[in-house]
Amino acid sequence: MEKSFHLKIVTPNRLEFEGEVTSVTCPGTEGKFQVLYNHAPLLSGLDVGIMEFKGTENQVYAVSGGFTQVLHNSVLVLADTAERADAIDTDRAKAAKERAEERLSHRTKELDVERAELSLHKALNRLKAAGRN
Repeated sequence: MEKSFHLKIVTPNRLEFEGEVTSVTCPGTEGKFQVLYNHAPLLSGLDVGIMEFKGTENQVYAVSGGFTQVLHNSVLVLADTAERADAIDTDRAKAAKERAEERLSHRTKELDVERAELSLHKALNRLKAAGRN
């Protein structure tokens, strides 16, 4: 039987999840990583990507930036945003993707290209997460 540990996912707006899990996979800024029971202490930046964890049920979240701390069989995720895959409004995500693509295809001097590319990346990530639901 797999041993469990504590996971807490917090965003600036609210506590997204807190409970016991048996594994967590995060999109780290240096690459994807998985945490299991008795993992070594770790502090990692969190990138835009898919976060998955197994507990009483498997869950998938679209996350976009932040930090992950692993210490004493406890994982704390401080995410800029974290959205459960089954709660993603795909119509809204598609509209955000189309807006970002439109801005990037019709660039003006005023366009913040980096911000538009990040918006596109986040929208695509949300759609990917929703599709894994």
